[in-house]
Amino acid sequence: MPYNFDEVIDRKGTNCIKYDRLEQFCGNPDALPMWVADTDFRVPDFIMDAIRERADHEVLAYSFRPESYHQSIIDWMKKRHDWDIKREWISFSPGVVPAVTMLIMALTNEDDKVIVQPPVYFPFFTCVKGSGRELVENPLKLENGRYYFDFEDLKAKIDDKTKMLLLSSPHNPGGMVWTKEELTELGRICKEKGVIIVSDEIHSDLVYPGHKHVPLPSISEELAEITVVCMAPNKTFNIAGLSSAFLVIPQKKMRVRYERLLNVLHVHGGNIFGTVATEAAYTHGEEWLDELLEYLQGNLKYLNEFMADRLPKIKVMQPESTFLVWLDFRDYGLSEKEMKDVLVNKAGVAMNVGSTFGSGGEGYFRMNIGCPRSTLQEGLERIEKALRVL
Repeated sequence: MPYNFDEVIDRKGTNCIKYDRLEQFCGNPDALPMWVADTDFRVPDFIMDAIRERADHEVLAYSFRPESYHQSIIDWMKKRHDWDIKREWISFSPGVVPAVTMLIMALTNEDDKVIVQPPVYFPFFTCVKGSGRELVENPLKLENGRYYFDFEDLKAKIDDKTKMLLLSSPHNPGGMVWTKEELTELGRICKEKGVIIVSDEIHSDLVYPGHKHVPLPSISEELAEITVVCMAPNKTFNIAGLSSAFLVIPQKKMRVRYERLLNVLHVHGGNIFGTVATEAAYTHGEEWLDELLEYLQGNLKYLNEFMADRLPKIKVMQPESTFLVWLDFRDYGLSEKEMKDVLVNKAGVAMNVGSTFGSGGEGYFRMNIGCPRSTLQEGLERIEKALRVL
């Protein structure tokens, strides 16, 4: 039976950031939340059944991740991404953002430089600055409605103090699925300059037809030697609350340094239900994921048609992956602050403000379309009504 992604689930009152923290986020507790990057879809039955079965044991003491957990990751990487990984490459983190911070702390020194490529997932900035490292921006180039790496700028920015680059792959917020050729050139430059790449690939399962995610270390042994991949089933299966990220670190010395810090911080144990959910997701999740992607494509088609017919001033960057859409509102001629006021207080729609994603983001808003189509329709109609007077 097909899964019902049209089901509207009331998430209010569940200590849910997306719904229950609206007032703190935008000042309007009644706004329609289209911001936080989780979905409004029910967690699939095969994951919930596995969680319930484990909960029925009624002893939730210290635990470890079994070999079947690791094998499920290995099998998923092979099936979905044609990537052969080894058991010893897999390490743990409570989340991708903690992983990025721990990698910065473990693999660089204070006052080293770390490169980010804005506009990009905004926690990257705090990971770098909060760790006492110097943030260096290598802004993406916008050409014909798509972002591209600026390799010449990158080469000019790297010096002897530059030790790491944070990569968003697929890209958040633009939705780019970087091609093998793009990634190969990025990796070549970093390899030549002695720069480690930390690749956030949390959206890698959510790729639309016509595009293929390429895990950076899968390209060559040379790139595997300088790359750490951060992944999780969280975005794909809507289980971000279960603290279930993992890392793939082919290079032994980097893996040892990371795991030393992981153990010192004593966050290596993880969460019983996160372990169970990850194994269930990667063992049974292919059919469900294929249906989810088909539904998200339908949402994207609906959004594109709505914008073309009724809100043509809003430019849609076509995502090649993710359930996030990067919308350009600049043709309205309002400042970002003014447009946010219109969207939040007149339209009653909460989206992420573009400037939080760094250079090049001002004037954009990030919309989450990982929701029932009726929710998407309501959000778009609210925006249309508010912008009609402009």
